[in-house]
Amino acid sequence: MNESVLDRLTKVHPDMEIWWDSSPLIFKSWVKKMVDAAPKGKKALYDEWLNRIYVLDEPAKSLIRGCTTNPPLSLTAVKNDTAFWNEWIDNAIKTNPGLTVHEYFWLTYKEVIRRGAEMMLPIWEASGGRYGYISGQLDPRLITETEKMIVDAQEIRAIAPNLMIKVPASTQGVEVVKALSSMAIPTNVTTCFTLPQIWAVANAAKEGMEIGLKNKVDMSNWRAVITMMIGRLTENPVLDEQAARRNIKLSWSDKHWLGIYVFRKAFKLLKDNGLPSKMLACSMREGPLVGGKFHFWDVEKIAGDIVYTMPPYVLEPLFQRCEDMTFSEEILLDDVPQDVIAKLSQIPYVRQSWDENGMEVDQFNAHPATIATAETFSKASIGLEEYVAERVKIVSGEKVVG
Repeated sequence: MNESVLDRLTKVHPDMEIWWDSSPLIFKSWVKKMVDAAPKGKKALYDEWLNRIYVLDEPAKSLIRGCTTNPPLSLTAVKNDTAFWNEWIDNAIKTNPGLTVHEYFWLTYKEVIRRGAEMMLPIWEASGGRYGYISGQLDPRLITETEKMIVDAQEIRAIAPNLMIKVPASTQGVEVVKALSSMAIPTNVTTCFTLPQIWAVANAAKEGMEIGLKNKVDMSNWRAVITMMIGRLTENPVLDEQAARRNIKLSWSDKHWLGIYVFRKAFKLLKDNGLPSKMLACSMREGPLVGGKFHFWDVEKIAGDIVYTMPPYVLEPLFQRCEDMTFSEEILLDDVPQDVIAKLSQIPYVRQSWDENGMEVDQFNAHPATIATAETFSKASIGLEEYVAERVKIVSGEKVVG
């Protein structure tokens, strides 16, 4: 077997998990695109490497151990195969007459999730429910509606046994995590960027788990992960704006050290306090180029007993530019330069992000990264709803109900 960069990464820790960060429905077309674009002498190698990530014929042999999606990725999955989805949506409209556009959107969204879960189910079954989960995200337009999120989560969970619910790290999302955990519904906390959010949802998951155990709920297949959206924390314009007001110039490496520092601190906080949630890294950015050699700090420097969720924009540079990279358990290191810490500590946005008491729960919805990311996700949900609305118009030829 020709060892790939991902094969080497997984050897850092036996409990490390790599997840596919997109709908499984687009995996085959992505592999084809990558192999077609590979250098002529490496096409066979790319074909071997990439088809080990998710093994279509025998999913249980896949390198990945899970999958996470979100509204933008679900919209992409639909647009990736419009012929199929147009027919599916049209049939759903014809067989369920009189629904609102939103209800047709919800049917479509759940079907995208269901088909992804079906592809991951053999991994779940082979691992006895430990791996093979796919994350179905709650509608990001509802991040302040506690009861509605709980109801929708139960509906998504009922689709398949390997469904994990993506809950926002909003003020109301903390209570949703607790409620779902008490029902043994697995959760993946999203729109999460800061240590206060991580600390709050990790404690909520533990409290919910304890309630479930007290109520004799079967918790054997429950698990909880917390996604830290690294790049969305460090790239928010507020960071540069606050730095500039203090005459601080932040370099590329300063910002990446910030993301690494917060993630490592969160990892240690959960371990030291015996909290059952596992840290998951997403929104990772490639770089830097050092001495003519490509690196990927956002992957390298947090390697260990964590989950990575990797979309094509992470996997592509790993395979194309970092194929010789080696890894060690850097999540345990304490090597962030002290001058970087000193510089960053002067910025309120940073202090708020790396102190578990830096924000109260009722401040979560006002965090700049939360606002920006929720807006992006909401636009994608609106985009899918508008796509479905066009199909309703085509099928009915009438003005549709909003």
